[in-house]
Amino acid sequence: MELRQLMYFIEVAKHNSITKAAEHLHISQPALSKSIMSLENELGTNLMIRSNKTSHLTDAGNVVLEYAQKMTALVDEMQLTLSDLTNLSIGQLNIGLPPFIGSLFFPQVMAKFHRAYPNIKMDITEYGGARVVKSVEEGEFELGVAVLPLDEQIFNVYPIVEEEMKLIVHQSHPLATRQEVNIKDLKDEEFIFYHEEFALNEIIRNHFFIIAGFEPNILFKSSQWDLMSEMVAANLGLTILPQSICERLLAKDIEILSLKPTVMWRLAVITKKGRYLSNAGRTFIEFILNERL
Repeated sequence: MELRQLMYFIEVAKHNSITKAAEHLHISQPALSKSIMSLENELGTNLMIRSNKTSHLTDAGNVVLEYAQKMTALVDEMQLTLSDLTNLSIGQLNIGLPPFIGSLFFPQVMAKFHRAYPNIKMDITEYGGARVVKSVEEGEFELGVAVLPLDEQIFNVYPIVEEEMKLIVHQSHPLATRQEVNIKDLKDEEFIFYHEEFALNEIIRNHFFIIAGFEPNILFKSSQWDLMSEMVAANLGLTILPQSICERLLAKDIEILSLKPTVMWRLAVITKKGRYLSNAGRTFIEFILNERL
């Protein structure tokens, strides 16, 4: 068994497609298929169910994927450690960012960081918040940015942002004349909400709506804050967005209201406890903690 085979297998599992994985890896589809089949033969079991367009993991495939991710993460960690010890290569950072967060705060931060440390390269991947957390835990990313709260027995947490969430309503809505709305008053409303892959979906639903005694009536789900606000402007429902996003809204015909109890949006840079953190990673964390986002 070769490490390359495991890396190829991880890529196929990520894309659920040998064709797409081959394109991403810049190798031919037959070569990738041969590598996966060789791995299956060596392990003596089928790792995926193949169809014309997709490939889905079997139960055995899920087990192999879990161990393959751990093994490749250890190799990455070894390379980082050796790089820092020998100082033979420039810095490299693999960062996971939720789209909401990346578009809000990080373009200017990344520009400042690059000017200060031009030899540190950054590989940024946008995932939903829940997937960022999982990927940091599994070792795909050295660090990520996530919404709190998180299990601090698993992660090192470096808080960077704390602000209020706001309720967005159409200007003709009966609530639009208020300055503050109690969450209990939203029981019969229809919502434009976050997809399940976003941490805010679970946090707002469980920590606020469920505690208030009801399930939110979700009409649409989206991963784009501008689309969510435009849907409210079209009078399709209500939504809840962070203060900093509200300040950037271009949609007309909406009102921005405070919530009671206050719903806070707290962001942090996270790393996995017990995993080696490179000089580049430590430098970035120190840099961003000194920035005012």
